[in-house]
Amino acid sequence: MLRVGSLHNKFQHLYSCLSVGAFYFLRFLYWVCSTTYDFVIYNVNQFWIEVFYFIFVSCLGFVILRSFKPRTYPNKPRNLDFFFTSVSATTVSSMSTVEMEVFSDAQLHILTILMFIGGEVFTSMIGLHFKASKIGNTPLHARSRVNSVASLPCPVEGTFDELELGISTTTTTTNLEKTKSEMDFLLKSKSIRVLGFVVLAYLIVVHFIGIIMVLAYLNIETSAKKVLDSKGLKSFTFSIFTIVSTFASCGFIPTNENMIVFRRNSGLLLMLIPQVLLGNTLFPSFLRLSIWVLGKFTKKDESSYIRENTNELRYHHLLPSKHSRYLVVTVLGFILVQFILFCSMNWNLEGLVGLNEYQKLVGALFQCVNSRHTGESIVDLSTVASAVLVIFVVMMYLPPYTSILPTKDGEEEYPIVFKAQRKKGKVILDNVVFSQLSYLVIFIMIICITERHKMKEDPLNFNVLNIMVEVISAYGNVGFSTGYSCSRQLKPDANCVDKWYGFAGKWSDEGKIVLIIVMFLGRLKKFNMKGGKAWKLL
Repeated sequence: MLRVGSLHNKFQHLYSCLSVGAFYFLRFLYWVCSTTYDFVIYNVNQFWIEVFYFIFVSCLGFVILRSFKPRTYPNKPRNLDFFFTSVSATTVSSMSTVEMEVFSDAQLHILTILMFIGGEVFTSMIGLHFKASKIGNTPLHARSRVNSVASLPCPVEGTFDELELGISTTTTTTNLEKTKSEMDFLLKSKSIRVLGFVVLAYLIVVHFIGIIMVLAYLNIETSAKKVLDSKGLKSFTFSIFTIVSTFASCGFIPTNENMIVFRRNSGLLLMLIPQVLLGNTLFPSFLRLSIWVLGKFTKKDESSYIRENTNELRYHHLLPSKHSRYLVVTVLGFILVQFILFCSMNWNLEGLVGLNEYQKLVGALFQCVNSRHTGESIVDLSTVASAVLVIFVVMMYLPPYTSILPTKDGEEEYPIVFKAQRKKGKVILDNVVFSQLSYLVIFIMIICITERHKMKEDPLNFNVLNIMVEVISAYGNVGFSTGYSCSRQLKPDANCVDKWYGFAGKWSDEGKIVLIIVMFLGRLKKFNMKGGKAWKLL
C-alpha cells in the first residue's frame, strides 16, 4: 500500500510539472505570436504582406490538392500543373493547363476555398480589420498632438489675475482641442471597424443569395441539371464553386467547357451577370450604397464619416461619391460598346448556331460582361472576330475602376491607399520601376523566346496574338484563352487530341513558370498603378 501511494504521489507530481510546463509553453507561444503579429502590422509593408500571403496560400493549396486523388487516378496531373492551378485559383486568374473535370469533388472544394480567400473583396476586408486593430492599439499619447503650455503665447501686459485668467483660458482651449482630437480618432477607428463588417456582410449576403438562386434554377431547369448529371457533378458543389468563382472574378467553372454547355440556359447566365459586377467593377458603387443604407437604420455617425472621408480612410475600394457614379456610367458604357460590336460581327458565330435571338442576346451580354476580369465564356474565343478579340484585350488590360469621365481635383479624389513615406530608397525605386504596359511587353517577349520552336513548327496556334491574349489575360487575372486546336496544325499530328484547357496547357514548362510569375504580378499590380513615372515621353 505504501508503494502504491508513493507511485500515486509521483504521478501527481509529474502531472503537476507537466501542467506547469504546458502553461508556460502556451504563454511563450502566445507571446511569440503576439510579438510577430505586432511586428508585421507596424513594420512590414502591405506589399510584402500580400506577397507572402499569396505565395504561402498557393503553396499550401498545391500540397492539399496533390494529396487528394483526382477523378482520372492513377493518371494524375503533373506537379507543375497542380501548382499552376493552385496559383491560378489563389490569384483568381482561372488560367488552366488541365481540364477541370480531372479534379475530384474534394479537390473542387479546395479550389473553392482558394478562390474565396484569394478574392480581392475578401483580402481587402482582412486588411481593414488589420488596420482597425493597428489603430486601436495606438498609444494614447500618439493619438493627438497637444501643444505644451510653455509654447503658448502669454500676455505681456496686465495684472497677475489677468495673466492667470489668460493661461487658464488657453489651457481650457487646449484641453477641448485634445478631447475633440481624441473623439475624432475614436470615430475614425470605429468607422474602419464598421466598414470592415459592412464588407463582410456584403460578401456573405451576395454569396448566399447567389448560391440559393443557382440551386433553385438547377432544380427547376432540367436541361441544366442533366448537364451536371452527365458529368458527375453535384448541384450543391457546382452552385458554391460557380458563385464563389464568379464573385471573386476568377472564372473557373467545374465543367471542361466552362459555360459553353450552358449557353442555352439564359436564366443561369442572367443570374451570374450581377455576381460578376458586384464582385468587381461595380463593387465600390454598391459598397457606398450599402453604407448609405446602413446609415438610414443604424450607425449614422460612422456611416456619415465613411462616406465623407474616403481619402482619410484610404480603402482602395471606397471611392468618392462622384467617382462612384461615374464608374457606373463607365462600366455600362464599356459593356454597351462591346455588346454592339460583338452582336454586329459575331451574330452568326459558329458557337451561337442553334440559339434563338433572345439566347444570343443574353449570351453576347454575358460574354461582354466577363471580358472585364472574370473570364467565363460561352464561345470559343479562337473563333471570335479579330476586332472583337482586340477590344477584349483592351478590356482585360484596363484596371477594374477605370473611369473615362473627369472627376473634380483629379487624383486627390481617389484614395491613395498604398502611398508610403518618400524615403530615399522609395524615390530610387520609383525611378527604376516600369509601367504595367512595359512589363506586359517584356513577358510577351520572354514567352516568344521560350516557345520559339513551337512558333516555328505550329504558327497558326503559336502566334503572337494568341500569346498576347494569354499573357494579358493572366496579368489582368481574367482567364480568357484562345485555346489550342489540332485542326490548325500545319503538320498534323496523329496523336494530337483536343483538350478543354487554356492555350498555356500546350506551353513548355519554362513558359508555364513565366506565366505563374505573371499571375502573381497581376494580382499585385495595384501597388504599381503609377509605375513608370520616371519615363518622360516628349
